[in-house]
Amino acid sequence: MKKEDGKKVDKNQQKSELQTSKKNAKNAEKIEKNQKKHQKNKKNVGLLWFLGTSALAVALLITCQLFFENALTGKERFYDNTRINGIDVGGMSVAEAENVVLTDMLNSRKDIEIELTHGDKSWVLNGSDFEVSNKIEPQIKQLSKYGRNGNFFQNLFKQKKIEQNGQDFKISYTNVLADVDEKLEEIIGEVEQESKPASLVFKPESEDVFVVDEGQSTILVERDKLKTEIDTALLQSKKVKIEIPIIEIDEQIDIEALKNSVGKRSEFSTSYASSSAARKNNVKRALESFNGLIVQPGQTVSFNEITGARNEENGYKSAHIIVGGVYVDGVGGGVCQASTTLYNALLLADIEVLQVNHHSLPASYVPLSFDAMVSGSYSDLVFKNNLENPIYIRTLADNNNVTVQIYGQKLEEGMVIKRRAELVKVLPHNGDKILPDTKGEFSSKILYKGEYYRVKYPREGYESKGYLQYFKNGELIEEKEIRHDFYAAQDGVVMEGVESTVEGMTIPASDVKIIKPQKVTKQTEESVKNKLEKQNPSEFMP
Repeated sequence: MKKEDGKKVDKNQQKSELQTSKKNAKNAEKIEKNQKKHQKNKKNVGLLWFLGTSALAVALLITCQLFFENALTGKERFYDNTRINGIDVGGMSVAEAENVVLTDMLNSRKDIEIELTHGDKSWVLNGSDFEVSNKIEPQIKQLSKYGRNGNFFQNLFKQKKIEQNGQDFKISYTNVLADVDEKLEEIIGEVEQESKPASLVFKPESEDVFVVDEGQSTILVERDKLKTEIDTALLQSKKVKIEIPIIEIDEQIDIEALKNSVGKRSEFSTSYASSSAARKNNVKRALESFNGLIVQPGQTVSFNEITGARNEENGYKSAHIIVGGVYVDGVGGGVCQASTTLYNALLLADIEVLQVNHHSLPASYVPLSFDAMVSGSYSDLVFKNNLENPIYIRTLADNNNVTVQIYGQKLEEGMVIKRRAELVKVLPHNGDKILPDTKGEFSSKILYKGEYYRVKYPREGYESKGYLQYFKNGELIEEKEIRHDFYAAQDGVVMEGVESTVEGMTIPASDVKIIKPQKVTKQTEESVKNKLEKQNPSEFMP
């Protein structure tokens, strides 16, 4: 039994070993097949990698060759589907693109219209107004480099994107206009302004004698900004409208303070109600020369220079004048009333008078030592603005009175200036002088001895003084003498005929009464004034 069991075990073991051997043989065969398959696949992958690498190398070589050729020669060509101002320049060189784009822009130049505005003003510049220019070449060249500023693969990607989606560029039409700056400067010159401070405008003919001119601020044009706006606008359209950009610098002025800086310093009137029309004309005509006159600080003014020659060409007429103490007719009679009215207004305004003269016969329309005789040949009224600011002269006239007003910086608060005339003494006249009419000037009046004709009456003379009085709040604080005059006494003149009477001839008694030398009597300023109004009425004064 044991023997049979041992044999049985050996058989099973042999059987198991045989199976294992067969299994190992199959596995070895399978492994060998897999190894052969792997070797085959490895050979195929290597071939594919070699072919792909070779193709890429060839492509890279060709691309690099073109890239470096373009870089070295400067003949970059625009990528396909590239447009400049709507023109397709794909595949073109810089020179070709420049030629095509420039031609189109020059042909379109006539359609360019640039309207510039400022406030209510406008200016239009047309393309045909400009000279031709070509400033597009640098821009074309720069645009040709678009998509070529990265590495090879980045540029390749950009090229593909451009060629698929397209690329549009704009060049402004200012690049074909040669003299843009010059034309803009002409317009800028009309827009820019220097500052002008607010000021008072003197309007002597108006009820409101002074109005405020608010002046003007400084206006500067922002040139660079204007050019940029024009350039940018012409990228989009040939017709553009642009508000000119400015910088405005305002001056701050106190308008109310300016208004209050000037006031009426004085006003003086004289009457010419009884004067002839010709004399009134002359008085008004002379004063009109001063109406609206502005006298600057330190400026000197001559009455004779302002009025000019008193002749018919200047609008003056014939009226009474004084020659040698006698009233005669002459062109310009009455002008002395104009100068006297102005003179007294100047005094009351505390304006410095440099030159003044009295008449040979005292005027009846002002007190002694307050007249101002003018003559183109030897006597003038001259004054100087002694204030720190201008003075303004306004003259008025109606049918009865003439008036002069002086405006300027206001007098000190509470200050009033008055005049005072003082009669020092009367200078008696010597009565009449009887003169023979040897030249026969009065032969129509007198011929024979004992016949008399009065040429003028004797007039007493006066020594007088003029004063200015300064009152502050009603109190006299100063009085100063400004004049000391001597109005010479005037002899009367009586002419007598020179022919002798024949025997038996009787000469009628003369109605001319010979006046004897005057006896001095006590007189007052008021009595002298009344006497002058009778003897020297204003209508007879020069």
